[in-house]
Amino acid sequence: MTKNDKNYLSPWLFCPRPNPRASVRLFCFHYAGGNAMVFRNWHERLPASVEVCAVQLPGRGRRLNENPIASVTGLVRPVSEALVQYCDRPFAFFGHSMGALMSFEIARQLRREGRRQPEHLFLSGRRAPHIPSPQPPTYDLPTEEFLQSLRKLNGTPSEVLEQPELMQLMLPLLRADFELCETHEYVPEPPLDCAFSIYGGLQDTGVTREELEAWREQTIWSFSLRLLPGDHFFLNRSSTILLGFLSQELHHITNRAVQQRDETNTSKVFNRGA
Repeated sequence: MTKNDKNYLSPWLFCPRPNPRASVRLFCFHYAGGNAMVFRNWHERLPASVEVCAVQLPGRGRRLNENPIASVTGLVRPVSEALVQYCDRPFAFFGHSMGALMSFEIARQLRREGRRQPEHLFLSGRRAPHIPSPQPPTYDLPTEEFLQSLRKLNGTPSEVLEQPELMQLMLPLLRADFELCETHEYVPEPPLDCAFSIYGGLQDTGVTREELEAWREQTIWSFSLRLLPGDHFFLNRSSTILLGFLSQELHHITNRAVQQRDETNTSKVFNRGA
């Protein structure tokens, strides 16, 4: 797939199946060490009215030659600027782990800029941002200790961890992503005016139910919390369940969008007639 492929809306976005008639866009943010291809098949399992646009950060995929960015503040502004032109219709964010943190901070950045807000935040496998991490940072550990921390997360295949040459290439990216997560400093702001759906893994020993429940403080709208079978990467094991829940909520957003569009069109017709 080339740089000019229609699947790529901008360097920051990958759209597996462009859908200009979609009523809703779902922007997806990957976990540390991941890339946009994590979401390459999601459009097949979500409502046809939804266009899936996965965010591609520097240092991976077709942006492999770019240096990864190791801070939330360094990413939030360029990502929000890239998204603005694609916020011409109702949209929602999904983010897992690091992606949940990015989703939240980009939503707040859009609000600070007076931009359109997401209808819904789907946040997965990440404690609420105002809850300090109970664990010390790992991003600057010696190589073997850092690799051991990756093994505990169970997100990197063992065959990858056991290939020294491949890991040598991946380590700068992984360290940058972990630094981004582990050095983030929460700045208090008013809660967001959009719905939150929070997901966690029943066997995820790194994120507690209480830490997930704390996301409730970040919204003035509706809030739900669901725990699914699996560890930190339950979105792989329980993808069918997770996408089923997302489909339900996205269907509601679509219905509201269609209703608002119909009401707007009716109003225009009435005003012309008057």
